[in-house]
Amino acid sequence: MALAHLAPPETPLDDPADVLAAARASQREADAAEVRVLQAAVEWCAMHPADSLTESASWATMQGFGDQPVGLAGDGAPLVTEFAVVELAAALGKSLDAGRAYLSEALELRYRLPKMWAKTTSGNLPAWKARTIARKTLALPMKGARFVDTHVAHCAASISPSALARLVDEALVRFDPDEAERIRFERTETRHVTIQTRQVTFDGHVDVWATLDLADALDLEDAVAKGADRLAALGSKEAEGSRRATALGDMARRQLVLEFDTDPKPLVVHVHQTADGTVDHVVRVENVRGSVLTGQLAEWCTRAARITVKPVIDLAERIHVEAYEVPDRLSEQTRLRDHHCVFPWCTRPATAASQVDDDHVVPHNRGGPTATENIGPLCRRHHRAKTHGGWQQTSPSPGTYRWTSPSGTTYTVDHHGTVDHDTDPPGNPPPQ
Repeated sequence: MALAHLAPPETPLDDPADVLAAARASQREADAAEVRVLQAAVEWCAMHPADSLTESASWATMQGFGDQPVGLAGDGAPLVTEFAVVELAAALGKSLDAGRAYLSEALELRYRLPKMWAKTTSGNLPAWKARTIARKTLALPMKGARFVDTHVAHCAASISPSALARLVDEALVRFDPDEAERIRFERTETRHVTIQTRQVTFDGHVDVWATLDLADALDLEDAVAKGADRLAALGSKEAEGSRRATALGDMARRQLVLEFDTDPKPLVVHVHQTADGTVDHVVRVENVRGSVLTGQLAEWCTRAARITVKPVIDLAERIHVEAYEVPDRLSEQTRLRDHHCVFPWCTRPATAASQVDDDHVVPHNRGGPTATENIGPLCRRHHRAKTHGGWQQTSPSPGTYRWTSPSGTTYTVDHHGTVDHDTDPPGNPPPQ
């Protein structure tokens, strides 16, 4: 997204009180502008009604609604066409999921929380705070939403998250006891272990978090503590936290050794070559959002249960076939080049093969070649928007994509991100 250059104030402010006054005035202007965006979003939804749930933008599942798709906001809010959400999200510089969430909160406020909507549009409640409250009431029946609206509107600007959560829980129990019982049962099954293998830092670290049964947690703590102490006894000079983390990995590898029928998940890395033929000092880990240093790769080669180093692919080479189907080598080349879905603002990783398609920029049946310069990764939802939603796409050069929305807004996308040309500062021509 292009950012306007910040100009210094015409008259420098020397008095600290004047600086604070200017900051407060700017904050009020920003709050008012956010309210106008919220109102415009609601008006946009009113211009694009959907006649049925099948043609509307929806959540596939949502707490409180079971496994069936549901509209963006709770019952009583209107349905909105799917492609209206796609276009508004792009216009606001948001990903599709963020745009969908923004519209759901706007509709929830306008149609199900009228007291808070009135306070928001009158400037007595910050839009961000109103949206935070609306997010919590989406799963409530209409009577439950109105109950929260009545009890929160007078103190919405200052209510704490815990107090709001208690009020929403009370509304659920009062007005939908069956759903409250279902959620109570689900909460007995919230134990989990999450290992964020799809997001790695440059030095090879990922986050792990969990919710455990107390007995399991105590046993795990004992095992990790003993493993860390064992490493210290063997001469490790690392800090205790680092030794605990290494001990956890050692426990996993010992388990893999014991289970002979286990096929460990491979760690697949791509080593990139620079233009002069030397190997780059950064490698990219497949199916992970991030790159790591080659020194980290060397360390993994001594410890990981299974690691695969992929052969070098020349991202500047032109690969071309006559068939419509995209061969693996071309698919891998363009996905490594573009990093993510090439629709404006989308960040879905191009390596998510089951969710991202190899799209012909110019359709094959209109003469578009199956070649490096005409293939780009598109996630399924944005592929649908291009095919059925009125978006136009060109590719001025391999890896650069020019998009025009149904309303005429233009964007350029490359591996650096998205540029919205309608918000470019004067004198900045669109990239060619």
